[in-house]
Order: sequence, then structure tokens, then C-alpha cells
Amino acid sequence: MARRNCPMTIIDSQVHAYEANTPQRPWHTVPNWPAHVTGDEMVAAMDKVGVDGAIFISSFSMYRYDASYAVDVQRAHPDRMAIVKPVDPDDPAVADVIADWKRTPGTVGIRIMLPKEAERDPADPGLDRILRAARQHDFPVNILCWGNLEAGATVIDRHPETRFIIDHLGIVQPRVPPAPPQPWADLPKVLELARRPNAVIKVSGACTLSREPYPFPDIWDPLARIFDAWGFDRCLWGTDWTRAFAVVNYEQAVRPFLDTDRLTDAERSMLMGGACAKAYGWSPRRS
Repeated sequence: MARRNCPMTIIDSQVHAYEANTPQRPWHTVPNWPAHVTGDEMVAAMDKVGVDGAIFISSFSMYRYDASYAVDVQRAHPDRMAIVKPVDPDDPAVADVIADWKRTPGTVGIRIMLPKEAERDPADPGLDRILRAARQHDFPVNILCWGNLEAGATVIDRHPETRFIIDHLGIVQPRVPPAPPQPWADLPKVLELARRPNAVIKVSGACTLSREPYPFPDIWDPLARIFDAWGFDRCLWGTDWTRAFAVVNYEQAVRPFLDTDRLTDAERSMLMGGACAKAYGWSPRRS
């Protein structure tokens, strides 16, 4: 595929690969995703549109805290995938789990889930254990706090020396079209979060918030406000594929960012790879 004028490494900050639902590795829930998008299939989709590497977030909805499939995929594609594991605040040994994860090849972070429906107190001792261990092992913490940004801000403020990566723009995103009538209603809260120097934000799943057809032109004005508040060096582009499967295909989640004239080449290079490499300390090596 054609690239822009400046060479750049493209890193997708959030993908979910998985194998078919089998008794050997059963899914916890069955989402509205394809029957399988294996690691090999994910890499093939990336190759088709020129994505060099990806941060593979082990799917919480399918595998909960078991990241063994992500480990298998990273082992098969060590130059293309780095991996992130959700960790359990209710596990009293979670600090040991994180220490062990740090020793696992290809690991670049951990993830906590803090949506409103979890009803978890930001001062939960389990969260504190996780965030202290993350700091000790120099792991960035991916935090899903969409629809619950006040709680997310409290957690981030409680741990100013821990690095956080805010998932999915901090905004609830639809699993099926259409987008809600006011998809960017939480944008002021997202902009306020930018004051935290220990946080960066994933610009992942943005296309699912569009109320217009591909190439989703209505995403750019709200995204411009996010870029202004956070700075491109703190914004990590990503597709959130396959969670976004029912709304956009992989190419539709990539090409708007490659083709738009709302980004300079330098901005595009930072947004679509540079900021992610900096946040995770990892870059792909693509032959």
C-alpha cells in the first residue's frame, strides 16, 4: 500500500486476537466477533494495510486473566506483537503475578478494568497492590475507565509515579452501529484528564464513534481537541479490532488516519507509532 511522504513505523496500540471457542481454551463470554481471529490472521490483516506491529491486549471478555493465548501468539510473532495482560485486583498474590509476567518474553504492560458496572472503589487495596507492583516493575498500566472517568482520575492521582495508558479515549464505544446520539458527551472529562503528567491516552476505536459513513469525517473535530489537550506524543492510535468488528473492518479503522489531510506527516508518524513505542518501550522489527 502507498505510504505518506515520510517513512514511519505504524504500531496499532490495541488489538485482540483469539482462537476458536473450544473446551481446551473456552471463552468466558461469546461476543459478537468472528468465530476466530488467530494471531496469524491478525498479522495477515496488518500486512494487508501496512501496519508494522501491534500491542496485543489479551481479551478480558473471552479469557479473563488467562493470557496464555497471547503468550503463544507473541512467541510465534515476536517481531510483530507485544503483549498486555489483565490482572485481578481480587487476587492477594497479584504482585507475584505481575513479577512473573515481567519475566515473560514480549510483555510490555498490564491492564486493569474499572468500568462503572464493576462498582470498584478507586481506593480498593487490590488496585493499590497492582499499581505499586507496576511501578516497581516499570510496567505501564492500561486502564479501562470509560463511563467512569472520575474514578479513573482518582486512581491515577493516587499513584502519581505509576504510568497509565487510558484505553479507548476514555469514552464508551458501541459494539454495534449506530453510534449513540451524543458519542462525544464525555469529551470535556477526557480533556481534563490531560493534566495528569503520568498518563497517556489511546486514540483507539475512534471510528466506532462516527455517525457518518466511512471514512468517518465527523471524528476529526473532537479528535483535534484531544490532540491539542494531550499532545501527539501522548496519543496512541489504535483500531481496537476485533472488538470493533461489527462497526468497522480492519482496513476501515486504519485508512482514515493514513489518508486524512488533518494530520501533518510528523503528527501522523507520532500518532500512529512514535507515541506508542515511547509509552510501551517497544517497537516491531518487520523484515
